[in-house]
This record gives sequence, C-alpha cells and structure tokens, in this order.
Amino acid sequence: MNAPEKIAVGSDHAAVEAKDRVIKRLRELGREARDFTVLTGGKADYPVAGRRVALAVAGGEFQRGVLLCGTGLGMSFAANRIRGIRAALCLNSEFAVLSREHNDANILIMPGRATIYEPWEKILETWLATPFSGDERHVRRNRMLDAPETE
Repeated sequence: MNAPEKIAVGSDHAAVEAKDRVIKRLRELGREARDFTVLTGGKADYPVAGRRVALAVAGGEFQRGVLLCGTGLGMSFAANRIRGIRAALCLNSEFAVLSREHNDANILIMPGRATIYEPWEKILETWLATPFSGDERHVRRNRMLDAPETE
C-alpha cells in the first residue's frame, strides 16, 4: 500500500479560513496535509508561509504544496524565489491543468479572498489529478527555469 501524498499548506491571515477548508478537503481526498501557517497576534505574513512551504517541497519532505493569500500574488512571489519550485497561481481549472501538464507545477496558489472563476474545489481537484505530460519541450523549459542564472 502506498503512503498518502504529503502536501504542505500555508496562508497569510487573509486566507486562513480558505486554507482550513483546503486542508479539510485534502484530507477527505486521502492526502496528508500539514499547515505551515504562522499566526502571530492574528496576523500571518505571506513571505513566511510561502517560504516555509516552498522549502518543504523543494527539500523533498512534501511532494507538493498549496498556498493561499488574499490575491495569490504575494505567495507567488515568495514561493517562486526558491530554486526548484514552480508555483502557479490558478484561477480556474484550465490554468490548473496547464500548470501541471506543461510546467510540472509543484505548488498550487489560489486567492483566498479575490474572485476566482470556478469553485476552488474544482481547481484543487483538477490540479491534484493532472500529471506532468513529460513532453521534451516542457522538460527542457523546466530545466531552463531551474538552471543557475547566466548572462
């Protein structure tokens, strides 16, 4: 029997309620979910949670991650600074499919309070179910993203 997929989850204070619903749904889907959110006085800074989740995924402790903040933008900035992370802000299931098939996204980012075009459950479940295509062009482009900067 395979161990359940481990998913690191985090949010800022604007998306705590949404993050709690995501964790509940992940567990219902048979995933192991760990909350990396650090609340201090009712506030949580997106750079802290974003970095903690990204490092857990990049380090191999967790297979994938899910991050939420008010718009999703702050988490995108924070997570994508970590080498080996391909965090994708997905507002619909089409973005979720493409982020997985083309980019092998290992962190899903969703807005906690901004309007999204589809229910978050559909986006999350589509992202979880979509495999990386493995097409050579996508593998090559992902290697470019992970390569050290040269000019």
